[in-house]
Amino acid sequence: MEIGVVITAGGLGKRSGCSVPKQLAELRGKAMWRHCAETFLKNKHIKKVVLTVPHEWQNDFLKDASDLPIIVTAGGKERWQSVKNGVLSLPQNISHVMAHDAARPFVSDDIIDSVAQALETDCCMVAKPVFDTVKITENGFVKNTIDRRTVWLAQTPQAAPVALLKELYGKMENFPDFCPTDEASILEKFGVPIKIVEGNAKNDKITTAKDMEKFLCSEDL
Repeated sequence: MEIGVVITAGGLGKRSGCSVPKQLAELRGKAMWRHCAETFLKNKHIKKVVLTVPHEWQNDFLKDASDLPIIVTAGGKERWQSVKNGVLSLPQNISHVMAHDAARPFVSDDIIDSVAQALETDCCMVAKPVFDTVKITENGFVKNTIDRRTVWLAQTPQAAPVALLKELYGKMENFPDFCPTDEASILEKFGVPIKIVEGNAKNDKITTAKDMEKFLCSEDL
């Protein structure tokens, strides 16, 4: 099993309030995307890293990545299309792929190792358990309560065999209105079982300026 990684940095991150795509914004002394990229590059399981970026910012990312052995390619209109572009850019010897959000800069080596182990037998995704009580609402009022033991918050990496993802991308052509928000949604759509690998708060996504501030202010995150 030869594992590659597609780090998706294809969005502009407008909710972050940054003047550049948030993945290029400096976080703890370097561009946000570099944190997770360097972690993947150092991991023993990872053989290749692809970074998908906004087309109009591709030269900026290429310049920032000039010292790293990664492939930089343009992303697509939607997140899943960016990951697809990255998957298609992987070398032929890569048999399995992890897809990861650049906006989750502090993914740990332990999580990557756990995903690689699960990937030996199953498609898998990282997710974080919910500890708060979860309510379903309607028109501003509580409708019912969900058993929180069954609720997990999706994170990344999400991983599968490359050949399987390429096959499912082909099948998606028959469902033009289907716009998945992550790779797990694609696997779900076509009935592929997905194993959960437990994540944590350090692997949360940076979306807004407040999220950025949270990670800047706490070294524990």
